[in-house]
Amino acid sequence: MERTKIFQIVGFQNSGKTTLMKKLIAYGQKQGFRIGTIKHHGHGGAPEGKIQQKDSKKHLTAGAVVSAVEGEGILQLETPNLKWNLKEIVSIYQAFSLDLLFIEGYKRESFAKFVLIRNEDDLEQLKELSNIKAIISWIPNATLPKIPVYSIHECDAFVEELFTKLIEK
Repeated sequence: MERTKIFQIVGFQNSGKTTLMKKLIAYGQKQGFRIGTIKHHGHGGAPEGKIQQKDSKKHLTAGAVVSAVEGEGILQLETPNLKWNLKEIVSIYQAFSLDLLFIEGYKRESFAKFVLIRNEDDLEQLKELSNIKAIISWIPNATLPKIPVYSIHECDAFVEELFTKLIEK
């Protein structure tokens, strides 16, 4: 593929975002796609898994803007002094020659979105979002104009259809 295709998976908490991400990643990997992911930690506080190694902490304490630790193929990167926006994070991912990048969260960004709707109240968020390509709904028989809607029970079919379209392009 010439360029990394980027898709966002958005919805309120407990709508199934992570489950859908796992299905997309597993299916795409089996199809031979190189896939990266970004998850927005939108619940406050620091994400789990911060770098715990003493030397890298010493580097940060001494004033380093970024510190990384690599071991056995795992790279941990920490940049506590910077406020990252999604475009900056995506630019780092360009170094990995990905076919696909799935972003969980960052509702207000403008990448192509798959939106998970859990209940009628969630429908209000659609007015605030841009570039919606499909909706995966927990609401039985949900229909929305001009946007393909899949039942949460059709998640596997949605994943297969998405990758079929990607392979055809």
